Amino acid sequence: MIANDNRIYLASGSPRRRELLEQLGLNLERIHADIDESVRPGEDAVAYTERLAREKAEAGWRVVASCGLPERPLLAADTTVTQDGEIFGKPADADDARRMLRAFSGRRHQAITSVAVMRGDRLLVKTSVTDVFFKALSDAEIERYLASGEPFDKAGAYGIQGRAGVFIERIEGSYTGVMGLPVHETALLLAEFGFALP
Repeated sequence: MIANDNRIYLASGSPRRRELLEQLGLNLERIHADIDESVRPGEDAVAYTERLAREKAEAGWRVVASCGLPERPLLAADTTVTQDGEIFGKPADADDARRMLRAFSGRRHQAITSVAVMRGDRLLVKTSVTDVFFKALSDAEIERYLASGEPFDKAGAYGIQGRAGVFIERIEGSYTGVMGLPVHETALLLAEFGFALP
């Protein structure tokens, strides 16, 4: 069955996710879904992002249900960056961002985004893992990037779609997944809930 409208709930404040979903022709209603994003002991990056995406979707759906809102699919997502088993979330401050960028300099890391779609008791999750290869960064390049303010609301302290694009030699995987919402996986999930995209 094809959905009779293009409206979904979005349990995310990310402007990048909103932009990507709107490019797919979806009409979004933001739902606030705050959860504890702490990493659990022994949890790897894929398990972490999948758990957070699920928990955000469940928290968002509780808001939908408690407010008596119309039933329609709700989308949530989580992105993290990992290298050598370490999970890199959003930087706490400039020193933390500097540490992350130095770790990625001249090396490969992975950007992982999990997407969850929920409606009623049905919850489906898909995950995108992309290898990202940074050029060697000079201290001056890192300092200029920090001064731009761009790193501080992004997992791994950079945005591929912004000024940090010049740091990236190549990727193997999903460009939009590194941005924070892999559109291929997202479309597959939404198709399971009756949406025909694009």
